[in-house]
Amino acid sequence: MLRVQSYRFELRPDGAQVRLSRRSCGARRYVFNRALALQKERREKGEKHLSYADLCKHLTAWKADPGTAWLKEVHSQVLQQALKDLDRAYRNFFEGRTAFPRFKKKGQGDAFRHQQGVRLDQPNGRIYLPKLGWMRYRASRWVEGEIGQVTVSLHAGRWFVSVQTEREVEAPVHPAASLVGIDVGVARFATLSSNGTIAVIEPVNAFRKAEEALANAQRAMARKKKFSRNWNKAKARVQAVQARIARIRSDFLHKASTSISKNHAVVCIEDLDVRNMTASAAGTVEQPGANVRQKAGLNKAILDQGWGEFARQLGYKQDWRGGWLLRVPAANTSRTCPECGHVDAANRPSQAVFRCVACGHAGHADDVAARNIERAGHARLARGDTSPVRASAREPAEAMQALAA
Repeated sequence: MLRVQSYRFELRPDGAQVRLSRRSCGARRYVFNRALALQKERREKGEKHLSYADLCKHLTAWKADPGTAWLKEVHSQVLQQALKDLDRAYRNFFEGRTAFPRFKKKGQGDAFRHQQGVRLDQPNGRIYLPKLGWMRYRASRWVEGEIGQVTVSLHAGRWFVSVQTEREVEAPVHPAASLVGIDVGVARFATLSSNGTIAVIEPVNAFRKAEEALANAQRAMARKKKFSRNWNKAKARVQAVQARIARIRSDFLHKASTSISKNHAVVCIEDLDVRNMTASAAGTVEQPGANVRQKAGLNKAILDQGWGEFARQLGYKQDWRGGWLLRVPAANTSRTCPECGHVDAANRPSQAVFRCVACGHAGHADDVAARNIERAGHARLARGDTSPVRASAREPAEAMQALAA
């Protein structure tokens, strides 16, 4: 099987390389925004949408223009990749996957990409990028496979390189043979149920622990004159706190997903729509929402857990180990009695308490949900359904019947 994998390292550029890297990010942003403005202008006039090849002709003209001749200082691949990104964004919009492309802002998503001319000197911890030359990086692990595209990005004042590789590997066979059901939450990050055994992973709450420090840094930044030197220093402090939150969360999610993937061949999780779950409850002026402050606090707690990233990591790690990730319907998993199969909202009188009104079975609501998710996963396996696609919203009836069986 073909394994596509990315390796991310911190770069150690010198002053000249930092300046050229910043110039590359700015040139990529300029080309993307100018091409997007051109496309929008043509769309308003009712003219035909320009293809990537047509945009490349305009790029050649922009580089020949004395007013934008500085684009020649940046490698042509960087500018061409910007046009490819815009072309892909338009295709995604036309096919209904994303919203209409938006203009890029300075300081947000600063990055550029190369697909050719990259060389890696792993024994000496160096990477060669066109026009930038040899650059040292923190070689924390060995890169395997044939190098494809390489992305250089700026995060909180630090430069990183992401090397994407491809290599053929033997079809893996998972060393374990167990199935686990996982219920994610806020008070408990994850509750695992496997063969009657319950395990709990406590949340790291990276944002909540750093919320006060972030608020102080943002308050100090708000007092500074915008775009002044002191404002830029305050902004760097805000970004440092945000980057630390992201690193803590990422480290926690990788360790949790790796441990689960190593020990279980089949992982079953709820098919949650986090975007809808964290939608604002503010409402409109005509119809204001209720319990807005409480809902905002819940949304913040949910987003702090990183459920979507957790599921993504479980997915590719299970693929690499020869396992499966099964999504099961989330409806009524914490309201269904695992003993008698009775489904009732009254079965869950509070956030943590489960007490069946039919048979009297009692327990922690998260433990009950994990057991129900595990049984729903067994039901999917019994039907021979191991597809990696998201579970259909029409499956709850079948899954609940299997739970009650």
